[in-house]
Amino acid sequence: MSDPHGRRSDESRSTSRRRWLQAVGVAGAAGLAGCTGGSGDDGTGSPSETETDGDALGTATEQSTPPAELPEVTGTYNTVLSSPVDTLNPLYNNANSAGTIISYALEMGYGFQPGNRQLPQLYELTTEDGGKTWTGKVRENLQFSEPYGQVTAEDFVYQVQELHQADWASTASSSRWPAEVTIEQTSEFEFEITLPSANLLYPQTYEPLLYPIPKGLLEPYVAEEDDQGLQQDEELLNLEFTGNLGAYTLEEWNRSSGMTFTRNEDYYLRDATDQNALFEEAPYFEGLEVTIVQEQASRLAALETGETDTASVPPERVERFDGLDNVDVKVVPQPYNEVCVYNMRENGWNAGPGNLFREKKFRQGLGCAVDKRTLVEGVFRDYANVEYTWQPRWSQWYPSEADMMEFGTGDLYGAEAAQSRIEEAIDNVEYDYSYDSNGRLLNPSGQQCTITLYHSAGQNTERSMAEFIAQEFEDNAGIAVEVNAIQGAQFAREYWQQEIPENADELEWSNGAYNAGPRDVATSPNAWDMTVVFGLNTYPLNPLAGEVFFQKDSFYNPYGYYPSWDAKSLFEEANAAESQEELEEIFGEIFVNIAEDQPMGMLAFPADTVGYAADLDGPVENFFNGWDFSAWHRDE
Repeated sequence: MSDPHGRRSDESRSTSRRRWLQAVGVAGAAGLAGCTGGSGDDGTGSPSETETDGDALGTATEQSTPPAELPEVTGTYNTVLSSPVDTLNPLYNNANSAGTIISYALEMGYGFQPGNRQLPQLYELTTEDGGKTWTGKVRENLQFSEPYGQVTAEDFVYQVQELHQADWASTASSSRWPAEVTIEQTSEFEFEITLPSANLLYPQTYEPLLYPIPKGLLEPYVAEEDDQGLQQDEELLNLEFTGNLGAYTLEEWNRSSGMTFTRNEDYYLRDATDQNALFEEAPYFEGLEVTIVQEQASRLAALETGETDTASVPPERVERFDGLDNVDVKVVPQPYNEVCVYNMRENGWNAGPGNLFREKKFRQGLGCAVDKRTLVEGVFRDYANVEYTWQPRWSQWYPSEADMMEFGTGDLYGAEAAQSRIEEAIDNVEYDYSYDSNGRLLNPSGQQCTITLYHSAGQNTERSMAEFIAQEFEDNAGIAVEVNAIQGAQFAREYWQQEIPENADELEWSNGAYNAGPRDVATSPNAWDMTVVFGLNTYPLNPLAGEVFFQKDSFYNPYGYYPSWDAKSLFEEANAAESQEELEEIFGEIFVNIAEDQPMGMLAFPADTVGYAADLDGPVENFFNGWDFSAWHRDE
């Protein structure tokens, strides 16, 4: 599974789009206004709707009629990966890239397809009581490799009860199966999940998403409560049990250079022609090759020469690559935003005494300092949308009719808008901050306020964004910003995560390294002010999953944000909603509050710009690109 905290990595955003839903947090979403190259601006300073806005989720289309002729099975599908993977053990993996690789040979319970329809892969989830009880119906044509036999409901139930809900096992899915969620087998091919309270969006939380693992493989480790042994099991590591459960079979895994897969002749989704007629003889490649290519220039060269069928293309290179006869660049929505995160913990705001980031008016002033439209056009070459709140504009949950504060555009952009709000903020604190005649913000010692901004080393687009933010803060807020490059893993370890206090048991809360306690007592090993290292998942299918970012005592609050609005109560209301209309109303209030409170600088929704071989038939420019990867084929 991917990072449970919803961060995007500091690698290129898009490798293979095999299954966007194969892991928590891997769901494409970026607004499409402007993503096709137009500005999407109506002249008022805020993005207008474009003709592509309604297509981001795709449309439901019937594909029950087989094509006149099925594609020919031929050749190899080649893809590149920017770094080696640590494990292919599906129970313990938490990396997006490895999740994609696993999915070639082992698929998960369900997915979603264009039109935002559930795709029952191994099982279908349905409810008849408003979302409190969910029935999982398992396909009857699923087979593990010998000696494990047929997949049944028991395999899924046993996995949850004996692993994910067990104290001894540290699986990647443990946090998604709390004790108050029960799962029981009701027949050979059905199981039932009962939630403590109704949740209409339960499938969209991805919490009931499971890999099929043979009960017989797990039993010896369960008997011994052997977590380490299960992590190192060769059958799991090498995906030797996968039978007909994926489009391809893993043949070879070289830890440093890549993987080789062969076509699975017995692929189970061939019986799912009601979902896609092309599944009938899928997959349509004789093999699949994954090659580790760490340098971006080498990955792009491989795309240009036809050595790979897909690679991420940076915004500044899209026009050139899309002009090649053998490459087709797709602009694909994805869910991660670009945010400038402020450190509101005790070791944040190092320009003077106190922590001005904690002041709502100060954060609003910073929001007015950055021209989001220029950022989108200049840094992202218009392959992005401006962000005002925690949803892209095309999300069904975006409060389009609400009175949203759109910081960074129109009257809410510029020196006057920024400094007037910052002056309100500094009037509210006990320390003597002030502006001089040159518009510089001075600390009580009379020095210009200078803070740091970290970005990921080696990420050119991210560096350009950081430099743009720094210049805008200097020009409009009067704050000097030092831009520093750092490796993402180092920043996570030394700045983003907090040290667990020795008296953690005595604190109001202490929920692990990403929120080790109240912001006055729990801090990271090193002081920091701002970062653009991590983008965060806005979960456009299910915003309930984003609740974790806006609760002061959640398990994920590395920045120490305390909402000035009643976030806890509103999210509780959303969790208890009994209709989509009720959800829309509550989410509207939530997103208006987030826009006003400015918990961080919400800047843009970049799109994935992905290059594909021009003769490849399958990739699409919507949120669910890759849902039918096994049906992709070469055009003749």
